[in-house]
Amino acid sequence: MISMELVEIKNLNKKFDDKKILTDINLTIPRGKIIGLLGKNGAGKSTLIKLINDLLTKTSGEILVNGKEVGVESKKVISYLPERTYLNKQMRVSEVIDYFSDFYDNFDAKKAKRLLKDLDLDINQKLSKMSKGMQEKVQLVLVMSRNAELYILDEPLGGVDPATRDYILDTILSNFSENASVIISTHLISDIERILDEVIFIDKGKVVLQSDADKLRNKEKSSIDEIFRRMFKC
Repeated sequence: MISMELVEIKNLNKKFDDKKILTDINLTIPRGKIIGLLGKNGAGKSTLIKLINDLLTKTSGEILVNGKEVGVESKKVISYLPERTYLNKQMRVSEVIDYFSDFYDNFDAKKAKRLLKDLDLDINQKLSKMSKGMQEKVQLVLVMSRNAELYILDEPLGGVDPATRDYILDTILSNFSENASVIISTHLISDIERILDEVIFIDKGKVVLQSDADKLRNKEKSSIDEIFRRMFKC
């Protein structure tokens, strides 16, 4: 039986030394949604993402994925795109596909090759010979080619041109199932606004808003981008 809530976060706190990074985070991530995790740089977005991915240790609180504490099992169902590329630049794209196929049971190599072809990326090319934007596309294709339950994308549109952004958003939209969800952390809100079902605003390590995107737009008579700018005026 699939539990309805994909992720439940209860009273989550994270400190580095004496500095509080996240304070009393309570969040529920349902299935079948594309959720924007939105906040200024330094708001705590990447720390929260790393905690859900079990890459950092929480100070206190609880993070449940499919009803269980994060760990080995949750890593099997989460497909994570970090902000910085981690791939071995000396490998050819085809070798990276083989590596992912060996490493992840839920990786679909056929799908990866199809998406790479759509983006005019040469699978025989070495990553070191590709531009930063091309490397980012390869990495996103790898992440979206896993049949995961939760896709977590940290700044997925940073180094790509507007036309490619549209393709990437459409790829995200068409490549996750109704039992899965996508969390996109970004400060390029206007670029991803059209695909968002829900938004989470985070500021100074606290969740200040979680809402259905359409309800929020109707209530405030504004785009998510405008609402965000109003709330976080410098």
